[in-house]
Amino acid sequence: MDAAPQQVGDSELARAVRGFGDARVLVLGDVMLDRYVTGNATRLSPEAPIPVLRPRSRRATLGGAGNVALNVATLGGHAALVGVVGDDAEGAEVRRLLVSSGVAPRLVVAAGRPTTAKTRFMVGHHQLLRLDEETTAPIDEATASLVLRQFSEALPTADVVVLSDYAKGVLSDAALEGALALAKASGRTVIADPKRSEYGAYRGASVLTPNEVEVRQATGIDAGDDIGAARAGQRALEDTGCAAVLVTRSAKGLTLVRRNAPALHLQTRAREVADVSGAGDTLVATLAVALGAGADLPEAAMLANVAAGISVGKPGTATVNREELLGVLHLAELVATDRKIAARDEAIQRAAAWRAQGLRIGFANGCFDLIHPGHIRLLTEARTRCDRLIVALNTDASVQRLKGPTRPLQSETARTTVMASLAPVDLVVLFPEDTPLELIQALRPDVLVKGADYSIDQVVGADLVQGWGGTVLLVELQAGHSTTGTIRRMTDAEPA
Repeated sequence: MDAAPQQVGDSELARAVRGFGDARVLVLGDVMLDRYVTGNATRLSPEAPIPVLRPRSRRATLGGAGNVALNVATLGGHAALVGVVGDDAEGAEVRRLLVSSGVAPRLVVAAGRPTTAKTRFMVGHHQLLRLDEETTAPIDEATASLVLRQFSEALPTADVVVLSDYAKGVLSDAALEGALALAKASGRTVIADPKRSEYGAYRGASVLTPNEVEVRQATGIDAGDDIGAARAGQRALEDTGCAAVLVTRSAKGLTLVRRNAPALHLQTRAREVADVSGAGDTLVATLAVALGAGADLPEAAMLANVAAGISVGKPGTATVNREELLGVLHLAELVATDRKIAARDEAIQRAAAWRAQGLRIGFANGCFDLIHPGHIRLLTEARTRCDRLIVALNTDASVQRLKGPTRPLQSETARTTVMASLAPVDLVVLFPEDTPLELIQALRPDVLVKGADYSIDQVVGADLVQGWGGTVLLVELQAGHSTTGTIRRMTDAEPA
């Protein structure tokens, strides 16, 4: 976790999401039942100046640690939940919801202690009133002992542990200290979502996930901007001995602070905000599942940021599934593809910026009418010889002059889009001339790439590139692959 974060693209994150089914997460914390009573309020009560609600629908869902476990299961991970409920109807409802959601419940029933329940009375997306039925007193020693027994039995089947502290009493001193000791002894990654202002109580956790308000209360440092968030996270590291602190900053995104590494600031990925209820649970669950699936901490934080952005766009306590997460990542990937396509002046500016950073620039050109394995091999080989690969495509008019009036088969818009979607390619630019000589002069690549069916003296611009100290790379082509050959086979196969 100590290495500096590398640039991670949305395609890499999507691959991590596809591995979520391998993650096993054990959640311990304050279980809640979230109820929603939704209706219309069109008049005031004659008894007092308050609205009268006529209910139209009622629903119940898991909240607190229950919502964390539910999010783990919805994301495709294997979830188990240790918590405390009362011997009441609400506790029975929590158990039913867990089982129906695919979460393995390990609930301790505490006689005389009510199940934490929050009932929200709603008109549309607006809350009129919230009714909280709960006790926040720490659980007694006997209940804590039962909680730790359930936790110990479930621990061998988990990769990652989440301590979901909502200050409702389940993570008492004995329960918290015991769970941290058991997890540490088993070598498990522990994510602690804290509510205590004394962070020393979480010593032994791997990752701490406070929000901006919580970290300010615990450290006395304002985390409202990037510098402050990094300082507060660093102080929390010192107080807890954790490997990392992830400060959640609502609309300002996330700040990941690790030992011996620069702080990583992630901008929020939310598109619109409907309700922030439960977004923190979604974030912590995604972080846990991603780590359990083998992602490194920066990748897991990026995925958690995306998932939280989806969650706040939904009303009420909500979950996010893998398909939604992949959908957002793929949309972002399409946007990233568009950013690879540049006009000539922009391409020249970006090449100059890369060169100023000391990056080695490669250049390949052609019509690339129908992409085939030979093209992929050429581009992949080219990318291994440079830090950034620019591909120049002939415009439609240029292709017609070179190949005849029936070509290209695909328009320049289609060809640039396909080319920009390929992983080895960093920039795509069109050129209208018959040869790319002018573009090569303007871009000044360090590596000029062409197929091995050319000799160096036949490669346009070879003398220029070699003249300023660059190299010419001739890539061996794969036999049987060419656009002309593909077109010929298609034509020969057509019925007379």
